[in-house]
Amino acid sequence: MDDTDRTLDAVGPRLKQLRQRRNITLNELAEETGISVSTLSRLEAGLRRPTLEQLLPLARVYGATLDELVDAPPTGDPRINLRPIPTTDGRTILPLTRRAGGIQAYKFILPAGRDDAEPERRTHEGYDWAFVLNGRLRLVLGEHDLILEPGEAAEFDTRTPHWFGATSSGPVEFLSLIGKQGERAHVRAAPKQHPSG
Repeated sequence: MDDTDRTLDAVGPRLKQLRQRRNITLNELAEETGISVSTLSRLEAGLRRPTLEQLLPLARVYGATLDELVDAPPTGDPRINLRPIPTTDGRTILPLTRRAGGIQAYKFILPAGRDDAEPERRTHEGYDWAFVLNGRLRLVLGEHDLILEPGEAAEFDTRTPHWFGATSSGPVEFLSLIGKQGERAHVRAAPKQHPSG
């Protein structure tokens, strides 16, 4: 039970870190999860161990799996055990593919940003296709400054100076398919019409 105790004792600080990365107050989290502020505070302080009924709504709000919330030890086939990559600026990157070469897929979760922030544009070889799941994504691409809403996508050559960020309205989650130059996501708008015979 020592490993279980250590895992459960570490849940509180992880929950607090996730909330702070997403710039959410305890009151806002209580509204979204239906868990009282006092219970959330005790969970984060490690004064109370979470139940499954508490972890499920927290996982939904944070866009995380239960394994990610509790930092469970790896089980099963390690080839399909993809772990999120936290960054120092509060972004979380979840690799969705792990094959060498070809198009790579990622899920990004970015904390709320500042609308007046001056983006630091980058360039690299390749092609990117981004699809917004939740929130609003600010995409600065060359001289264009765009806001993408849930369900919208952008496709571009990554040699064009670009930058992604969330707006001040809250965090954003989006999928990104990145491939070598010339590898593009192919979108089919409508099925081909066959002449009736």
